[in-house]
Amino acid sequence: MSGRTVWAFAAATAAALAFAPPALAGCQDAARPRVDWTGCSKPQLMLGRADLSGALLGRAVLTSTDLSGAKLEGTKLDGAELSFVHFEDANLSGADLDKAVGWRSSFKGANLERASFNAAQIIRAMFHGAKLAGADFTKSEMNRSDFTGADLAGVNMSKAELARVDFTDAKLAKVNFSYTNLARADLNKVHLADANLTGAYLFRTQIKGADLGSATGLVAEQIELACGSHETKLPSGLPHPKSWPCPADEE
Repeated sequence: MSGRTVWAFAAATAAALAFAPPALAGCQDAARPRVDWTGCSKPQLMLGRADLSGALLGRAVLTSTDLSGAKLEGTKLDGAELSFVHFEDANLSGADLDKAVGWRSSFKGANLERASFNAAQIIRAMFHGAKLAGADFTKSEMNRSDFTGADLAGVNMSKAELARVDFTDAKLAKVNFSYTNLARADLNKVHLADANLTGAYLFRTQIKGADLGSATGLVAEQIELACGSHETKLPSGLPHPKSWPCPADEE
């Protein structure tokens, strides 16, 4: 084969590869690290303790699948359907859950440090005792979810929908709640050290005995909407509203 022929063959091969269609997801492939199940239907599977680190599960339907104790570090779950999925004690550090949707997903005890939930919509999710330090919940919808005992240090929850969320005993140092809806959320007795509450909506937010002394961005109008007590610590210059304690809440 002449040099000119070799060059032409190489150029044609390179062009064919450049314009080749993307490989299809291997929906029938077994669970393994970096498996590509993009857009695949994988409901009701038993994948507890499976190693799916770095897997591509974007837009996958995982309804009622058991991933408890699974290795999911850096896994792509963007746009995935996660209703009733069990992630208890799973390692999802650095995982991408942007725009994921679901109902009653359980992340109890999971490692979600640096995970991204940007614009995710997961209602009534369970994050009891989860590790979430450095995670991103910007513009997410987590209404009625349970973050009891979770570590949320440094989490970004800006512009999120967190109505009626339970933060009992959660670690909330330096959390960004700016322009977040915290209506009727339970923040009783928690310490919001250096938390950013600029523009946060605090209608009937429960802050009885909470420590907001070092929180930033609070103004009197926000505090007057919230429900505190004489034990609530407020930033310097913000007095306890005369409306406290709030009357019994009516649905």
